[in-house]
Amino acid sequence: MVHRLTWFEPQRGDEQLREFFITALIDMGASLILQDKDGTYVCITSLPARWRLPPGTVPSDSAVFGPEIGQKLADLKSGLVKAGDRAELEVEAGDDTFFEFRCRMVEMTDHDLHLITVVIDRTEDRRRERLLRALLREVSHRSKNLLAIIQSIASQTARYSGTLDMFLGKFRGRLHALSQSQDLITDSSWRGAYFRDLLKQQVDRYVQENADLVKVSGDDVLLTPNASLHIGLALHELVVNAVSHGEFLQRRQPIEVSCEKFDTENGPAVLIIWTEPFTPRGDEDSKAGRFGSTVLERVVPSSVNGEAKHELSDGRVRYELRFPLEIFD
Repeated sequence: MVHRLTWFEPQRGDEQLREFFITALIDMGASLILQDKDGTYVCITSLPARWRLPPGTVPSDSAVFGPEIGQKLADLKSGLVKAGDRAELEVEAGDDTFFEFRCRMVEMTDHDLHLITVVIDRTEDRRRERLLRALLREVSHRSKNLLAIIQSIASQTARYSGTLDMFLGKFRGRLHALSQSQDLITDSSWRGAYFRDLLKQQVDRYVQENADLVKVSGDDVLLTPNASLHIGLALHELVVNAVSHGEFLQRRQPIEVSCEKFDTENGPAVLIIWTEPFTPRGDEDSKAGRFGSTVLERVVPSSVNGEAKHELSDGRVRYELRFPLEIFD
């Protein structure tokens, strides 16, 4: 039996109740169709605007929804024969719209069987599902890339670490640099990170009280997620090397960092230059064999399809990184 309303104010009348229910259905993105046991239409409420019944036309599934959807509905409803039988169908109605049809056979108070069909607009649900699937694929792709970077860092760090403690210290610092860059990427909805934000992260971590000694100039370029991770790692190595081996803090001589965007025949490109005062004190200050040098000269340039120069001469460290700037879609 159909459950009826348990109470309503009789003085309001059926017309006001009908208006209330139709408004509620429209708000829900739902429509109702009532047919008798022979399939004859008894009532249609709040039908979506894409489906219209021409004046003078007797309602039927094919007349209202077209021959293709009408035939699917007819096949679906043919299997509903007794009270309580139900079935569902989802159709793509064109123009990237989706509708769900919920059909149910019910017994009315007069013991006659009727077929109730609820039509629900599922377009937004399906769009959200597609977006979620795309995001999950993107997360999987980026996670694999990040794991590959971490694996490379672990391998290179181990190669140039003499002890386990040395390995752990360096590896943790590089992982932290990656995580900071990843935070910036996530905050931007995966668009990437700005160069100055990447530099500020490393300066704040290692020379916060002397941040004024790191001078930055040029363009604040928005880098792609891949470039952000690797540029962030390069800046980490440069800052750590400056603190560990340089004298800019003791001598109060500033580090100069510039980032310039320029045009080439193949499209826009970026040039990053790091210049740091440096006085060699022996072989221990040689950049040869240091993982920092491997990152700066090999890992980062190859990862951003660029080229780099890393020189220690004339009382300074100079690092240049030139790479194409990827265009965001």
